[in-house]
Amino acid sequence: MRIALLFLMFLLPSFTFAESGLPAVTVVTNPDGSQDYSVSLQILFIMTALTLLPAALMMMTSFTRIVIVFAILRQAIGLQQTPSNQVMIGMALFLTLFIMTPTLDKVNEVALQPYLNETLTSVQAVEAASVPMRDFMLAQTREDDIALFVKLAGKEGTIQSMEDLPFTILMPAFVTSELKTAFQIGFMIFIPFLIVDMVVASVLMAMGMMMLSPIIISLPFKIMLFVMVDGWAMIMGTLAASFGI
Repeated sequence: MRIALLFLMFLLPSFTFAESGLPAVTVVTNPDGSQDYSVSLQILFIMTALTLLPAALMMMTSFTRIVIVFAILRQAIGLQQTPSNQVMIGMALFLTLFIMTPTLDKVNEVALQPYLNETLTSVQAVEAASVPMRDFMLAQTREDDIALFVKLAGKEGTIQSMEDLPFTILMPAFVTSELKTAFQIGFMIFIPFLIVDMVVASVLMAMGMMMLSPIIISLPFKIMLFVMVDGWAMIMGTLAASFGI
């Protein structure tokens, strides 16, 4: 629930309607004594923001890099459905929560709690919450990607520092950098399994067993290799370390 509130702070600058006295539910009494109830636009804004939470999760956190590396790992081993997509997404979500905890704690401290205690307005809370998220995203974004989207937006002369960089430019630059980093990590993961496939294929060809698929023979060897080197711990540790954890 706390994580959802943190992301809602980024997605709901329109909460300023509440400060001007716009009620969530209005009651109208008819001349005959009956009552009609109507829901204001504030509820509509909240429901719309909830639909954007998955996109915010992927575009503003470490989720994209993690889930892509897991998918490449499964392909490198040669397993089609193990681990299943549900398991991989679950692992990616929990690892994302682990990596993002320091940033979310800062957002909770400087923005969410003051907002809930009514010491900050919604606009002030969003501005305060954007600082830790911006710091995290900037630390993982390459300058070349930022320069690319600044050029595409036609704002070369208007942005003098990273503090002036809007989220509309930072988000796509961050996602582009995450994709590049994920594929770099995936390439390094793929090489050992590719070597096993090449060795097995060479041995089968030398034995004249060309009708037997090398993938069937190499699969147990790749699984054994991955287990022997404690692969899951290495992958999890590498991903966490790639974010400076």
